[in-house]
Amino acid sequence: MSAIRVLVLGVVRWSGEAHGYQLRQRFRAMAVDRWANVQPGSVYHALKTLTAEGLLESVGTEDSSEGPARTRYRATPAGRTALAEMVCRAFGDTAADPTELGAAAVVMVQVPRERVLTALRHRLAALEAEVPAMRQNVGTFAERGLPEHVDELANLWAVHGEAQLSWTRTLVEHVESGRYSFADEAQ
Repeated sequence: MSAIRVLVLGVVRWSGEAHGYQLRQRFRAMAVDRWANVQPGSVYHALKTLTAEGLLESVGTEDSSEGPARTRYRATPAGRTALAEMVCRAFGDTAADPTELGAAAVVMVQVPRERVLTALRHRLAALEAEVPAMRQNVGTFAERGLPEHVDELANLWAVHGEAQLSWTRTLVEHVESGRYSFADEAQ
């Protein structure tokens, strides 16, 4: 899975139909180039790849005064299923790449609420088990004969784990409370 696949598929689904330039505009507004390193060319490559895989379909073109005609895309039923799987995998995996986790957060409302909650609760339980163990590692590298400063790595892991735990708890609360409308709900 890659963040660009999640973002392109999710934002096309979010938009109903979209062309590459619209996606680039949305990504620019979300500063995707900074946190997910998504470049303009990768948007068009993802559109082609996702279409070849049957996850998106072309629904026509529209003329543009700024260049060639723009092909519009929409998510297929297989694309909606794949999107849900990718979002849930990113949320459920505590070792997920941060850009994939960020992409999942951006498009999560395109997935049924209960699927998102199941994945987030799984993440929460895993982090609740992992974070105390991370904290216990602080100070152990020096005990193993390594230079004392190496323990800063264990501290980094623990602080990162605690931040993920806090973020996940808050996100679960937001989703459970109905703060956001999800794809499976009447708008």
